[in-house]
Amino acid sequence: MGQVRDGRAGQRRGTPARRRVGAGVVAGSGFLAAMVVAQVASGLRPESVRLTAVVVVLLAASTVAFLAGRYGIGRAIGAFGAAVLVGYTAEWVGVRTGVPFGDYSYTSLLWPQLGGVPVIVALAWGGMGLAAHSVATAIVPQGGPVRWAVGAVALTAWDLFLDPQMLRLGLWTWADGGPYRDVPVGNFAGWLGVSLLVMAVVDTMVRRSAVASRGLVVVYTVMAVMETIAFAAVFEPPDRVVAAAGGLSMGACALLAWRPVWKPVWRHRWQR
Repeated sequence: MGQVRDGRAGQRRGTPARRRVGAGVVAGSGFLAAMVVAQVASGLRPESVRLTAVVVVLLAASTVAFLAGRYGIGRAIGAFGAAVLVGYTAEWVGVRTGVPFGDYSYTSLLWPQLGGVPVIVALAWGGMGLAAHSVATAIVPQGGPVRWAVGAVALTAWDLFLDPQMLRLGLWTWADGGPYRDVPVGNFAGWLGVSLLVMAVVDTMVRRSAVASRGLVVVYTVMAVMETIAFAAVFEPPDRVVAAAGGLSMGACALLAWRPVWKPVWRHRWQR
């Protein structure tokens, strides 16, 4: 009888956690769907920047909601805040010294700005930082520096889309151009370094969990698909070089993150 009571008590204790996960999925999915709508609307008029902030805010809300469903709102906000702080600090130093990304500056189109850095940029570091970390967790469940490195690659892969798109919109400018759509190669080295630090602080905040948030992997995958389609067929003029570079890079990360899901299914079908 004591064991039965303990089992029932465990089920009761598990109910709030299940509810939390369900609430996180519902909220995260809702914000993600709204982000997709805003992204589509923005893509149909790529010269407009009015929806850029809306897209980033919805991205941030979706990632925090998904993470809160798995770890609780406190840890989710802490991880998001830590990623935002790292990203903002790197940008603040960057616009003043040219380190670590190169010599660049923001225009006045994105506002509000804090110390010459648009607030929305810091939020983007947080949102995609959480998504890339979950991708890395799915690929490297044992954690540690290898997970951080994989997450840094996943986050930097997003910048293969981001920089060319933001340059199109006139949101920032480079003092010296570069070989990749006028973006210097050193920018991506800087992204890898900052992204590595983002992965480390997020990993610390979620206590190096070996369980990835599937919702966050969905966010990363959706972003990869939408950006690829946008550059390949929606933006005017289209840019299939960026579509291929970003799509293959983010797509490879997403595919590896989904491997724990599709590999057993494929193996089962093959055996049949």
